[in-house]
Amino acid sequence: MDEFLSLKALRTWFVVLPDTDAAAVLAAKARSHAAQSLCHASGRPWLVGRWASETIVLGERGGTRVAVLGEHAVTARDAERAAAEAVSAGSLAALDRSSATWTGSFHLVASGGGLVRAQGGVVDLRRVFHADAMLPGSGRVSVASDRADVLAELTGAELDERRVALELLTSGVPYPLAGSPLWRGVHALPGGHYVSLDSGGRARTTRWWTPPDPDVPLAVGAVRLREALTAAVDARTRGRDLVTADLGGLDSTAVCCAAARGTAKVIAYTAAVHDELGDDVYWARRTVQALESVEHHVVPAWDTPMTFDGIDKLHDILDTPSMLTVDRNRRMHIVALAAGQTSGLHLTGLGGDELLAGTPARLHTLMRTHPLTALRDVRGYGAKYRWPRRKVLRQLLDRRSYQDWLGRVARDLTEPAPGADEPLLDWSVPPRMPPWATPEAVAAARELLRARLPDAEPRGRGHGEHRELAAMEGISQWTRHIGQMAAPLGITVAAPYYDDRVIEACLAVRTSERISPWRYKPLIVEAMRGIVPEAGRTRATKANATFEEETGLRKHRAGLLALCEESRLARLGLVDEGILREWCRRSLSAEAESYQLHATVAAEVWLRSREMTPARPLTSKER
Repeated sequence: MDEFLSLKALRTWFVVLPDTDAAAVLAAKARSHAAQSLCHASGRPWLVGRWASETIVLGERGGTRVAVLGEHAVTARDAERAAAEAVSAGSLAALDRSSATWTGSFHLVASGGGLVRAQGGVVDLRRVFHADAMLPGSGRVSVASDRADVLAELTGAELDERRVALELLTSGVPYPLAGSPLWRGVHALPGGHYVSLDSGGRARTTRWWTPPDPDVPLAVGAVRLREALTAAVDARTRGRDLVTADLGGLDSTAVCCAAARGTAKVIAYTAAVHDELGDDVYWARRTVQALESVEHHVVPAWDTPMTFDGIDKLHDILDTPSMLTVDRNRRMHIVALAAGQTSGLHLTGLGGDELLAGTPARLHTLMRTHPLTALRDVRGYGAKYRWPRRKVLRQLLDRRSYQDWLGRVARDLTEPAPGADEPLLDWSVPPRMPPWATPEAVAAARELLRARLPDAEPRGRGHGEHRELAAMEGISQWTRHIGQMAAPLGITVAAPYYDDRVIEACLAVRTSERISPWRYKPLIVEAMRGIVPEAGRTRATKANATFEEETGLRKHRAGLLALCEESRLARLGLVDEGILREWCRRSLSAEAESYQLHATVAAEVWLRSREMTPARPLTSKER
């Protein structure tokens, strides 16, 4: 295993260093693998790594420096103005206000007065990690990065085998442990927070964002969302000759149509599915016919890889395991086609479901503020999802805290999973350990969950806000993984719904008007008047890929069984190889059984990926 796999092989990464001589050893190690380096006003290394020149803007005033990296519309003048405001205020905390209106998805890094500030977004698409390095003669020095693996390699952090056990949980790791690094001493910065590195090399985290109160009427919110989403798309397409886009459900249709209003040529892709009720192609063709300016490609269902395709031959370098792994080749098929068109940018609708459909768990708050509306919606959701009335009432009347819920999750790790008719009104779906998890794995997961109980707080205010934000963080992590998978192809995968300004515009809308069992995504429907053709704006359907999973399991069973041979998870004592192999040989239902394999496969593939020999990243000329 190469101790510098990610530092050597990745095309993009950066490290943020404190303004102290004690960080010199770390800076030298990072610079030996880097292509770019920026300095503090003191001349010491500040920002070291690899990044595309078009993704970064810099501003400076009075010894304070501001860098913005990512997909954004921030100009050098904006960054300089932000630096000036920080100087005037005598604190980098002034950047809260300066950056509050910036469009796009970006990292913000600043240096001034001996302090350093680094932050991502309000969810986990743009992440920041930090760790302490023990350096001979210098003591403990904190450093930050946009990738956990880069930080682990730089600081010499070791794999935490006990933390890997949590990755086996069948419905995903619950907040606040979801997406946390698998190396000892490497920490993930929560969304909406920044990390400060002082001149002594010590780290401190501060919250800079809270969700808006949901008090904006739908009509006003629709205008704000239209402005935020079109600005987010324009920030990415401006100055380009060609972009590609998904054109599937309502969310990606809105993004594609927003892109079509710009000057770049838009090539849209729609993936057909085997399900006879899947109607993405029908709606996409209607939309393209009305737009007239979009080049459209339908990818036949039989050309698209099934779930589990190539599962034993993946070589992505991800910094955390990804539940997306089982669908990696399926998801990346269109991205690869887009890269083949020489597109440098591919737009997706990822993130729209969590923001626009929301969660019925918001009914807890609605019952207190608007009881008559809540009772009407309870009946609607109950009929729509066929929830037993008794279970609905039990969850709505449950006033137990998130801390209590997490404690029950730890206690019940080996209990049967909730049934398909379980209402979605609790803090989350309680995850379970799979049948092949060893007693040692169960004990490790239980211990880690219980260790977080004393300070366990929900992600948001109440069941609904927590559930939406936690879901956004989970899916935004998958989206981030897609970006990491796509990077070697030389293409950026963009998800405008995860921009801070878009998230704020959506969450500010009155809950009873944004989320409803009676209308499908009413906020985006209203926001896209005049942008999405009427032929598709009021669509209320969504495709299903159950066939692709069940067929993929049968077709790619050999690949799954190959992962059972010399299993890295088994070597760590976390899975029973025999039980896992027996499950992989079965015929499994996608909705009730095979999903239990997803997390385990993701962890196994990730562990194997860390054993690869790094390849040198291609230069722009070689690509």
